[in-house]
Amino acid sequence: MTKQEKVQYVIDELERLYPTVPIPLDHTSDYTLLVAVLLSAQCTDVRVNKVTPFLYEKADNPFDMVKLDVEEIRQIIRPCGLSPKKSKAIYGLSEILIEKYDGIVPADIDLLEELPGVGHKTASVVMSQAFGVPAFPVDTHIHRLMYRWNLTNGKNVTQTEKDAKRLFPKEIWNKLHLQIIFYGREYSPARSPKKELDYITLKIGRKSEIEKLK
Repeated sequence: MTKQEKVQYVIDELERLYPTVPIPLDHTSDYTLLVAVLLSAQCTDVRVNKVTPFLYEKADNPFDMVKLDVEEIRQIIRPCGLSPKKSKAIYGLSEILIEKYDGIVPADIDLLEELPGVGHKTASVVMSQAFGVPAFPVDTHIHRLMYRWNLTNGKNVTQTEKDAKRLFPKEIWNKLHLQIIFYGREYSPARSPKKELDYITLKIGRKSEIEKLK
Protein backbone atom coordinates (compact mmCIF):
# COMPACT_ATOMS: atom_id res chain seq x y z
CA MET A 1 0.00 0.00 0.00
CA THR A 2 1.14 3.54 -0.72
CA LYS A 3 0.93 6.02 2.15
CA GLN A 4 -2.13 7.63 0.54
CA GLU A 5 -3.81 4.23 0.25
CA LYS A 6 -3.07 3.60 3.94
CA VAL A 7 -4.59 6.97 4.84
CA GLN A 8 -7.73 6.19 2.84
CA TYR A 9 -7.95 2.73 4.43
CA VAL A 10 -7.81 4.28 7.91
CA ILE A 11 -10.49 6.84 6.99
CA ASP A 12 -12.79 4.19 5.48
CA GLU A 13 -12.42 1.69 8.34
CA LEU A 14 -12.91 4.24 11.09
CA GLU A 15 -15.97 5.64 9.34
CA ARG A 16 -17.36 2.12 9.09
CA LEU A 17 -16.67 1.41 12.79
CA TYR A 18 -17.72 4.81 14.13
CA PRO A 19 -20.17 6.55 11.80
CA THR A 20 -21.23 8.79 14.68
CA VAL A 21 -18.85 10.04 17.35
CA PRO A 22 -20.24 11.41 20.61
CA ILE A 23 -18.04 13.87 22.47
CA PRO A 24 -16.58 11.79 25.33
CA LEU A 25 -16.67 14.53 27.98
CA ASP A 26 -20.08 15.49 29.34
CA HIS A 27 -20.75 19.23 29.20
CA THR A 28 -23.55 21.75 28.84
CA SER A 29 -21.64 24.79 27.56
CA ASP A 30 -18.32 25.95 26.12
CA TYR A 31 -17.17 26.73 29.66
CA THR A 32 -18.06 23.33 31.14
CA LEU A 33 -16.33 21.64 28.18
CA LEU A 34 -13.20 23.73 28.76
CA VAL A 35 -13.10 22.77 32.43
CA ALA A 36 -13.76 19.09 31.65
CA VAL A 37 -10.95 18.97 29.08
CA LEU A 38 -8.58 20.60 31.56
CA LEU A 39 -9.54 17.98 34.16
CA SER A 40 -8.97 15.14 31.68
CA ALA A 41 -5.19 15.65 31.65
CA GLN A 42 -3.71 12.40 32.99
CA CYS A 43 -7.21 11.25 33.93
CA THR A 44 -9.79 9.12 32.14
CA ASP A 45 -12.88 10.68 30.59
CA VAL A 46 -15.02 8.26 32.62
CA ARG A 47 -13.63 9.59 35.89
CA VAL A 48 -13.96 13.22 34.75
CA ASN A 49 -17.62 12.59 33.91
CA LYS A 50 -18.17 11.22 37.43
CA VAL A 51 -16.58 14.27 39.06
CA THR A 52 -17.88 17.19 36.99
CA PRO A 53 -21.57 16.91 38.02
CA PHE A 54 -20.55 17.66 41.63
CA LEU A 55 -18.47 20.64 40.49
CA TYR A 56 -21.08 22.01 38.08
CA GLU A 57 -23.80 21.68 40.67
CA LYS A 58 -21.95 24.41 42.57
CA ALA A 59 -20.54 26.31 39.59
CA ASP A 60 -21.19 25.73 35.89
CA ASN A 61 -20.03 29.20 34.81
CA PRO A 62 -17.02 31.41 35.64
CA PHE A 63 -19.05 33.86 37.75
CA ASP A 64 -20.14 31.13 40.16
CA MET A 65 -16.73 29.40 40.03
CA VAL A 66 -14.90 32.43 41.44
CA LYS A 67 -17.34 32.48 44.37
CA LEU A 68 -15.76 29.19 45.45
CA ASP A 69 -12.26 29.17 46.85
CA VAL A 70 -9.44 27.15 45.32
CA GLU A 71 -9.46 24.62 48.16
CA GLU A 72 -13.18 23.93 47.70
CA ILE A 73 -12.61 23.29 43.99
CA ARG A 74 -9.64 21.07 44.81
CA GLN A 75 -11.64 18.87 47.17
CA ILE A 76 -14.29 18.25 44.50
CA ILE A 77 -11.89 17.48 41.65
CA ARG A 78 -9.37 15.48 43.73
CA PRO A 79 -10.29 12.11 42.12
CA CYS A 80 -9.05 13.47 38.78
CA GLY A 81 -5.48 13.83 40.05
CA LEU A 82 -3.17 16.87 39.97
CA SER A 83 -5.88 18.66 41.94
CA PRO A 84 -3.71 21.46 43.44
CA LYS A 85 -2.59 22.57 39.99
CA LYS A 86 -5.95 22.03 38.27
CA SER A 87 -7.98 23.82 40.94
CA LYS A 88 -5.76 26.92 40.68
CA ALA A 89 -6.05 26.80 36.89
CA ILE A 90 -9.86 26.52 36.95
CA TYR A 91 -10.14 29.43 39.37
CA GLY A 92 -7.57 31.50 37.47
CA LEU A 93 -9.05 30.97 34.01
CA SER A 94 -12.51 31.78 35.39
CA GLU A 95 -11.20 35.12 36.69
CA ILE A 96 -9.62 35.93 33.32
CA LEU A 97 -12.77 34.96 31.38
CA ILE A 98 -14.75 37.40 33.52
CA GLU A 99 -12.18 40.21 33.38
CA LYS A 100 -11.28 39.99 29.70
CA TYR A 101 -14.14 38.24 27.91
CA ASP A 102 -17.32 38.98 29.93
CA GLY A 103 -17.41 35.37 31.07
CA ILE A 104 -17.43 33.98 27.53
CA VAL A 105 -14.93 31.38 26.32
CA PRO A 106 -13.08 32.92 23.34
CA ALA A 107 -13.26 31.02 20.05
CA ASP A 108 -9.59 31.68 19.35
CA ILE A 109 -6.89 29.08 19.89
CA ASP A 110 -4.19 31.62 20.76
CA LEU A 111 -6.39 33.31 23.39
CA LEU A 112 -7.35 29.92 24.84
CA GLU A 113 -3.69 28.94 25.17
CA GLU A 114 -3.09 32.06 27.25
CA LEU A 115 -5.48 30.80 29.94
CA PRO A 116 -4.01 29.05 33.03
CA GLY A 117 -3.78 25.28 32.62
CA VAL A 118 -4.80 25.38 28.96
CA GLY A 119 -2.15 23.95 26.66
CA HIS A 120 -2.27 23.43 22.92
CA LYS A 121 -4.09 20.11 23.13
CA THR A 122 -6.79 21.41 25.47
CA ALA A 123 -7.28 24.50 23.31
CA SER A 124 -7.49 22.33 20.18
CA VAL A 125 -10.17 20.11 21.74
CA VAL A 126 -12.25 23.16 22.68
CA MET A 127 -11.85 24.72 19.22
CA SER A 128 -12.89 21.43 17.62
CA GLN A 129 -15.69 20.28 19.91
CA ALA A 130 -17.14 23.57 21.13
CA PHE A 131 -16.74 25.77 18.08
CA GLY A 132 -16.46 23.32 15.17
CA VAL A 133 -13.18 24.84 14.01
CA PRO A 134 -10.95 22.23 12.30
CA ALA A 135 -8.30 21.03 14.75
CA PHE A 136 -6.44 17.77 15.38
CA PRO A 137 -5.80 17.41 19.13
CA VAL A 138 -3.24 14.66 19.66
CA ASP A 139 -3.70 12.57 22.80
CA THR A 140 -1.79 9.43 23.78
CA HIS A 141 -4.05 7.17 21.67
CA ILE A 142 -3.56 9.23 18.50
CA HIS A 143 0.17 9.61 19.11
CA ARG A 144 0.50 5.83 19.61
CA LEU A 145 -1.63 4.82 16.63
CA MET A 146 -0.13 7.29 14.17
CA TYR A 147 3.23 5.70 15.02
CA ARG A 148 1.91 2.13 14.93
CA TRP A 149 0.39 2.80 11.51
CA ASN A 150 3.68 4.26 10.26
CA LEU A 151 2.07 7.63 9.54
CA THR A 152 4.52 9.58 11.71
CA ASN A 153 7.96 9.02 13.20
CA GLY A 154 6.51 9.37 16.70
CA LYS A 155 9.23 11.72 18.00
CA ASN A 156 6.77 14.06 19.72
CA VAL A 157 3.11 15.07 19.69
CA THR A 158 3.89 18.28 17.79
CA GLN A 159 5.30 16.28 14.88
CA THR A 160 2.42 13.79 15.07
CA GLU A 161 -0.10 16.64 14.83
CA LYS A 162 1.72 18.13 11.82
CA ASP A 163 1.75 14.76 10.07
CA ALA A 164 -1.93 14.10 10.83
CA LYS A 165 -2.92 17.51 9.46
CA ARG A 166 -0.80 16.96 6.37
CA LEU A 167 -2.13 13.47 5.63
CA PHE A 168 -5.84 13.75 6.45
CA PRO A 169 -8.36 16.12 4.81
CA LYS A 170 -9.10 19.18 6.94
CA GLU A 171 -12.85 18.73 6.72
CA ILE A 172 -12.71 15.43 8.66
CA TRP A 173 -10.17 16.36 11.36
CA ASN A 174 -12.77 17.01 14.06
CA LYS A 175 -14.50 13.68 13.58
CA LEU A 176 -11.42 11.63 12.75
CA HIS A 177 -9.44 12.52 15.87
CA LEU A 178 -12.30 11.11 17.98
CA GLN A 179 -12.61 8.03 15.76
CA ILE A 180 -8.91 7.27 16.25
CA ILE A 181 -9.28 7.66 20.03
CA PHE A 182 -12.25 5.27 20.08
CA TYR A 183 -10.32 2.73 17.98
CA GLY A 184 -7.30 3.02 20.29
CA ARG A 185 -9.40 2.34 23.36
CA GLU A 186 -11.33 -0.56 21.86
CA TYR A 187 -8.95 -2.26 19.43
CA SER A 188 -5.39 -1.08 20.05
CA PRO A 189 -4.66 -0.39 23.74
CA ALA A 190 -1.21 0.67 24.85
CA ARG A 191 -0.79 -2.47 26.92
CA SER A 192 -1.10 -5.96 25.49
CA PRO A 193 -2.35 -5.15 21.97
CA LYS A 194 -3.74 -8.31 20.34
CA LYS A 195 -3.69 -9.54 16.75
CA GLU A 196 -7.30 -10.63 16.80
CA LEU A 197 -8.37 -7.10 17.74
CA ASP A 198 -5.99 -4.61 16.17
CA TYR A 199 -6.63 -5.44 12.53
CA ILE A 200 -5.69 -1.98 11.18
CA THR A 201 -2.18 -2.21 12.63
CA LEU A 202 -1.94 -5.78 11.35
CA LYS A 203 -2.72 -4.57 7.82
CA ILE A 204 -0.81 -1.29 7.56
CA GLY A 205 1.41 -1.02 10.65
CA ARG A 206 5.16 -0.78 10.80
CA LYS A 207 6.85 -4.16 11.17
CA SER A 208 8.19 -3.54 14.68
CA GLU A 209 4.66 -2.74 15.92
CA ILE A 210 3.09 -5.76 14.21
CA GLU A 211 5.63 -7.97 16.00
CA LYS A 212 4.37 -6.62 19.35
CA LEU A 213 0.86 -7.90 18.67
CA LYS A 214 0.28 -11.07 20.67
